[in-house]
Amino acid sequence: MSRFPTLSLKNPVHFLGLGGGLGLAPKAPGTFGTLAAFPLYFLMQDLSLFPYLMLVILFAAVGIYICGKTAEDMGEHDHPAIVWDEVVGMLITLIAAPAGWIWLVIGFALFRLFDIWKPWPIRFFDKQMEGGLGIMMDDILAGVFALVWLQALAKVFPGL
Repeated sequence: MSRFPTLSLKNPVHFLGLGGGLGLAPKAPGTFGTLAAFPLYFLMQDLSLFPYLMLVILFAAVGIYICGKTAEDMGEHDHPAIVWDEVVGMLITLIAAPAGWIWLVIGFALFRLFDIWKPWPIRFFDKQMEGGLGIMMDDILAGVFALVWLQALAKVFPGL
């Protein structure tokens, strides 16, 4: 953390923005940061659809501030260590996910694929939007893409 003297994991905004510190991984911080979504998902998985969606919307809205403020304190827009956007994107991917570990693994792989690949329009939003909303938007869209694919795969392979 010494490279960013204004950051502290004791600061709740930084703690969340950096995925509890997982975003500080020296390699693949986005992949490690995405893992921070799973404890939240396990707490939320038994909720019915409406409360789950309301929490995801709340996390996304709060994430605009969290990511924007953490980026401002780091002095760099969308620094790789900022991973709250990945957390929200992964929670979007897992909306109404089928039960079973295999679906969590597939959802994780799909989200990381779309987040790294950034097909249109994800790449457009990633390049054109600034601030906390810009940091969040590409991962929200990657989560939507992964959600659609996960649900399609669940329909095609229901017994998986």
